[in-house]
Amino acid sequence: MYLELKEGKLYYSIGELAKAFNVNASLIRFWDSEFDVLKPKKNAKGNRMFTPEDVKNLQLIYHLVKERGFTLEGAKTHLKEGKKETLTNFDIITKLETIKAQLTDLKNNL
Repeated sequence: MYLELKEGKLYYSIGELAKAFNVNASLIRFWDSEFDVLKPKKNAKGNRMFTPEDVKNLQLIYHLVKERGFTLEGAKTHLKEGKKETLTNFDIITKLETIKAQLTDLKNNL
């Protein structure tokens, strides 16, 4: 999944991520409580602020649950057991999708 988020930000709000993933903010809050790899910072008002590392983990969770059809328990065990292998495959998929998006933009600009 190719995300269009502003690069170089230290923290992303839950609203920005919900819009980028095209899901409800409640789903991201739910995943935050279910998956231990997500550790967003909370400000004084209690708003969750996600780091770029959290965004990568969210992309991986989204890929496993929404795109590949894993259950939540299956995604949890898959992340614990074969995280390194999953990350390398996911990184390859992400890079290819980014290249595809850039080529599509280039084609549309011609």
